[in-house]
Amino acid sequence: MKVVLFCGGYGMRMRSGAADDVPKPMAMVGPRPLIWHVMRYYAHFGHKEFILCLGYGAHHIKDFFLNYEETTSNDFVLRGGQTELLSTDISDWTITFAQTGVESPIGERLRRVRHHLDGDEMFLANYADVLTDAPLPEMIDKFSRRDAGASMMVVPPQSSFHCVDLGEDGLVGGITAVSELPLWENGGYFVLRQEVFDHIPENGDLVADGCAQLAKRARLVAHQHRGFWKPTDTVKERAALDAAYARGDRPWAVWERDAAEVGA
Repeated sequence: MKVVLFCGGYGMRMRSGAADDVPKPMAMVGPRPLIWHVMRYYAHFGHKEFILCLGYGAHHIKDFFLNYEETTSNDFVLRGGQTELLSTDISDWTITFAQTGVESPIGERLRRVRHHLDGDEMFLANYADVLTDAPLPEMIDKFSRRDAGASMMVVPPQSSFHCVDLGEDGLVGGITAVSELPLWENGGYFVLRQEVFDHIPENGDLVADGCAQLAKRARLVAHQHRGFWKPTDTVKERAALDAAYARGDRPWAVWERDAAEVGA
């Protein structure tokens, strides 16, 4: 199944200065950028055809893959000055690099790569900056058996703030952590059918337009995930993931977990 990745936004909260034009999916977590971790997740489950919706800082993403260094994350033998890889990451990946505009909203980026989907009834989509250990095969299977136009993975609110219940007299009736409220937020992992294009206008948004219209028509389903899910909207969040990677705490790396179980 093809995977559409939106990786052309400015990512202002991740920027370190005016001269920093690196798009958010290229922020590093361990020896590889975020986008690699997301793609490796999909590839682990057999989805290795990627369509990258490029925009701001596109040359950084192109350069990374055009000059990809397999030895960074794979074992190899150096013999006679030549490297012999013992495994590879992307040798069987197909990556389409599509310039979708610097200012384009997500929905418009998706519209502009529709022809690359070859009319496939179902496809996957992702913001390319969120990591998870969600069971992708289960997510796809459940959606494939539903009469719906889109599936959105949803997660509990991640905020550490508290909501305060106030009475008319100003007295506090209760305090509840946001994460404990009966709410769900968009987790950024989508399974879509071609139907979604019927509801995204020119320069429209995937969620605010496409998913919202499908929801009004009872054509949107949610996959609830309470496992690992971490966004990287800020430098602090990216640094936390990088630190977790360094200490070997990387539940999103399902390919490592499954390899360890096979070798056990």
